[in-house]
Amino acid sequence: MALVPYEEGRALQGLRRPTATYRFAGRTVRIRQDWERRGVAAVVWDAAVVLSAYLEMGGIDLRDRSVIELGAGTGLLGIVATLLGARVTITDREPALEFLESNVWANLPSELHARAVVKELTWGKDLGSFPPGAFDFILGADIIYLEETFAELLRTLEHLCSEQTVILLSCRIRYERDNNFLKMLKGRFSVSEVHYDYSKDVHIYKAQRHGHSDDF
Repeated sequence: MALVPYEEGRALQGLRRPTATYRFAGRTVRIRQDWERRGVAAVVWDAAVVLSAYLEMGGIDLRDRSVIELGAGTGLLGIVATLLGARVTITDREPALEFLESNVWANLPSELHARAVVKELTWGKDLGSFPPGAFDFILGADIIYLEETFAELLRTLEHLCSEQTVILLSCRIRYERDNNFLKMLKGRFSVSEVHYDYSKDVHIYKAQRHGHSDDF
């Protein structure tokens, strides 16, 4: 969702590598990165890795479920969800789509291409292209760091959600504004923390409409 500069540091050196390689769903996933030209939207962040692992190991059955990923960036999370059997709509803003598509198609076997769709979504602006309440799961990894997008992100989540939809958001809490978003989220959804990765300092939050059934 963001093509913005990010403060450099020694901890970010791995983001400068041209590829990042992972093992999910019994397959090697090799993600192309491009920090120099495209910034934060073209590298894999820990939150995407942690949520991908949670989808694989957390007892969530994605087979034939309808999933949408918001702010997909490199596409790792959407790729993993597709490999796990979901029908996935993988979204980001228009400037990120060509790079996103290249990773998605390079990492999905041809027989799964029909189960993944890469589509433009600017939060709060392209909602007419997405049927309201049509998704079983909404996924997002490290998408809550720009305060000016919070209201539009919440509007997008509300549009995409039915009573049964499960939202899974993974993030590292870096700033007070991140906690402010969680407070905003709790004002509109029932929210609980379902996982914390101590090694990467990444939280996973589950959100559903008030009055929902608590089953995955």
